[in-house]
Amino acid sequence: MRDLHVPPGPGLPEGLVVPAAELVERFSRSPGPGGQSVNTTDSRVELEYDVRSASSLTPAQRARALRRWPGGVVAVAASEHRSQHRNRVAARERLAGLLRDALAPPPPPRRPTRPSRGAKERRLQEKKLRSRTKSLRGRVAE
Repeated sequence: MRDLHVPPGPGLPEGLVVPAAELVERFSRSPGPGGQSVNTTDSRVELEYDVRSASSLTPAQRARALRRWPGGVVAVAASEHRSQHRNRVAARERLAGLLRDALAPPPPPRRPTRPSRGAKERRLQEKKLRSRTKSLRGRVAE
């Protein structure tokens, strides 16, 4: 749980390791029904990552991330009804998924596909042939 490991994906074949020193984690706990703090409910975890000062990113990855987040700070929060540890794990998983998606290189541009020459005429010919054979089918049966 010290460093954040971004799972490998498109553009990150070996994954990415973000040092724990570059992550800012905040924990808050709301009081339980009796006013006392309860460990297992409503433990909010906020996780921030500053892309501008990240030493773990290459310049190309940093530029892609800054296009996605112009402010440079990526923030996620997990506040489901579960323990602080599980919310911390969930926040880290969310941040890792956001980073993986943002750092993936853009897909190669696709050339618009055009129907080949004469494709429409061939389709119409096949349609006529099918309808002709359907009409003949009934006559042959008689």
